[in-house]
Order: sequence, then C-alpha cells, then structure tokens
Amino acid sequence: MKRRKFISNTMTAAAGTMVLPTIIPSSVIGKNPPNDKINIGWIGCGRQGRGDIMDTMRFDSAMVMAVSDVDSNRMALGKKMVEDFYNRKTASTSAVTVKSYGDYKEMLLDKSVDAVMITTPDHWHSQPGIEAALAGKDIYLEKPTSLTITEGRLLSDVVRRKKVILQVGTQQRSSPQWRIAAELVRNGRIGKLHTVKIGLPGDPAGPEAPEMPIPKNLNYDMWLGSTPYVYYTEIRVHPQKDFDRPGWLRCEQFGAGMITGWGQHHFDSAAWGMDTELTGPVSIEAVAQFPKSGLWDVHGDFMSIAEYKNGITQLTSGTYPNGVRYEGTEGWIFVTRGAYTATSSDPVVIDKNAKSLDASDPKILTPLTGSNVLRLYESSSQTGNWLDCIKSRKEPISPVEIGHRACTVCLVTHIAMKLGRKLNWDPDKEKFINDDEANSMLSRPQRAPYGTNYIKM
Repeated sequence: MKRRKFISNTMTAAAGTMVLPTIIPSSVIGKNPPNDKINIGWIGCGRQGRGDIMDTMRFDSAMVMAVSDVDSNRMALGKKMVEDFYNRKTASTSAVTVKSYGDYKEMLLDKSVDAVMITTPDHWHSQPGIEAALAGKDIYLEKPTSLTITEGRLLSDVVRRKKVILQVGTQQRSSPQWRIAAELVRNGRIGKLHTVKIGLPGDPAGPEAPEMPIPKNLNYDMWLGSTPYVYYTEIRVHPQKDFDRPGWLRCEQFGAGMITGWGQHHFDSAAWGMDTELTGPVSIEAVAQFPKSGLWDVHGDFMSIAEYKNGITQLTSGTYPNGVRYEGTEGWIFVTRGAYTATSSDPVVIDKNAKSLDASDPKILTPLTGSNVLRLYESSSQTGNWLDCIKSRKEPISPVEIGHRACTVCLVTHIAMKLGRKLNWDPDKEKFINDDEANSMLSRPQRAPYGTNYIKM
C-alpha cells in the first residue's frame, strides 16, 4: 500500500526514441538557462521518495543525476530505478550514469547539482534543507518541514535569506478539489466561516523489539542523526527487504506520529480556506492516548481544539471523516482525497465512489464567476510546479514559510497533547504565553555532530 495513491502513475515509458541533451554544469553557463535541464540530486531513497522522484522525472525539464542514502542497499536501488527510467525513456541501455553519495553533504558540494529532493525520515528534514539552501541549491522538501518549531523557523529564515526555491511536499495543494474548496470558502459561499473540522487518526501501539545487529549496509549512527543513541532493531528503522511502511513513523524520537504525518497536509489545506496561512492559533488544547508499552510510542486517538484570532475554531480528531470540513453561517463544504483515507497502517481504498468535494447544498459547489472573485494559486502537479518555479524564480505553491506555519500547528498540537492542558500561543513571536514548560518543548537536545545547532552558517 502506498501513501500517495492519488499521484498519477509515472512509470509509463515514452513512445519512440529520443536523445537526451548533453548535461552542461550550471557553474559553466549560469543557473538553469531556459533550455537547460535542471540537474537534481535525490537525498533519501526510501519509500516516500521513490514516488516523489518518479513523479519528478516525468517532466522533461528534470534530470536526476545523483542519489544519496545512509543505507547503501537503498541507495543502489534508487540509482538503478533512476537509470532504468531514463533507459526506458530513451530506449537505451546506457542513457545515463547516476552518481552515488553515502553522505549528502558531498552531493551538496557538487557544482553540477542545481536542486535537491529531500525525502528522508522526519528528523532529517530541516538540517539538509538548511545546508542545501546555504549551498545555493533549490529544494523539494517532504513534510513535515521540521521536528521542532525552533528548527523550522531557522529553515524558513535561511531559505528566504538565500533566495532559493523551496517547495514543501504538501501536494494536496496541487489537487483541484482542495483549491476549489478553499476558493469557495474564501469567497463566502458558506457565509461567515466559524468552524473547521479535520479528520485525522492516530497510530496503534507496537510490540517490544529486541536489539539486533546493525546491517553492514546501514550507517546507523548517521541515520539516528541528532536524536539520542538507541539500540538498532529493524522495526524502529525501515524494512531491509522491501519498502513497506517504516517503523520510525511511530517513534516520537523521529517524529510525532499522524499529527505531523498527515497533519501538515490537512492543517495546510485548512489554513488555505481559513486565510491563516501566515499565522497560527492563539490557543490550543488537546487530549490524547499514548501507548504505555512497546517500541512505538506516538499518539493514538486524540482530540484538539484550536482557536484563531479571526474567530474560527478548528477541531481535529479521528472521529471525523478523514479530510477538512468548513462550516459557515450558510452551509458547509467537505473536501478529502476522495477514495482514500488514513488508517492505522496507511491510506487505503475504501470507496471508489467517494466524493472528494461535497457540500450541504449542491449550489454551493457551482463555479465562481465574476471579475471580483478571489482566485487562489493553481497548480496541477507539486513537483511540476517546483520545476517551473526553479526556472522562473517565482514563489511555488507551497513555499517554506507557509509550510513552517502549517507544521507549527502540528507541533503546538503535539505539545498540548503531551501537557494535557490549554496553552496560549503567540503566533507572531512563536512562543507560548507565560508557560516556561511549554516553551521548553519548542526545541530538542541535539546529539553532536548532527543537528541544526551544529551547522556552520
């Protein structure tokens, strides 16, 4: 099962035979001339990244030329997948040779690499994102954008200061129903918006797992990165024989569970309709169940209530249908991915006839017309939009600051889950008000030499 089944199949071979142009390093002829390929390095060749990179390679403007992973087996499979794609596309047995880097920092030193796609585990998002920006590379960064609010703020500041293009992998923005729903809400089709209900499940507890020998193909110390050292066991990391759902997704050491896993998607989409993309809630309260034993320790069932300065209340729980429901004084709109939902294992097909967009009255969903209509940013592909913006230098549909703000909602909700009480949040200062305990959770200790604290700016 795959987390992103709504992404179109990108494995179709191109008809006929074509010849790829010579790859000329950007350092020789300038960054991304109009007719030149965008040379891309892929960091993190695991399960999520395989879909992202295939979706990217279908665009003629992209040329994936390098791969990097701390697991040499996965890196070799990633290299082969990319080379096989170009071989099929060109009907050749040697169309391209992809470089391999066991350490992504060496890839960032490669002047011929214009941009990087970062599809690593959650605790390895902000650091390579910041280092790529400092190296002048454009970036596609999988969500969540950060593990903590402190490192997320640093990431956004550095990316904007270096003026690189960063696209966050919140691809719901490139599916039309999410944009249409937000446009209808922002244009008043349901009257005054007062409540948003978000359906988001938790994860199950897991078994105890004994220590295992570290595979020779895995640089486990680097994989752990800035997080504390813990013994290796396969279900804490990722499967060695396939690309099934990795166990780290259910370990708080490496993320926060569904609240960041699917949460950044839905909080980002909700903010689009709420017109709160560049701010956040002023208060947050949450209750959650956490496992009392076992290796997996992220949250299970939960309920959160967030209040915004504009008077909107946002409720999030697994008891709601997976998706976002906007409720106003004159009706409601519900938007989802359609035939998919998040379950304890992954998104799975539940109903081929499920509506991706619904409303209390069908008239609410009729197209907007008129010269005074507010139109939102339109994209048909998250990766395609990223590539277009690398060429044009325009802001992408999911820029870093909006991504950071959506991730912040995830993280303050998680802090409220852990503390079990109402917290008052200042979205401008990005601090909790009069709450030292909550503010101590805005960052985490980092294990040298890894982590954003140890980046040379």
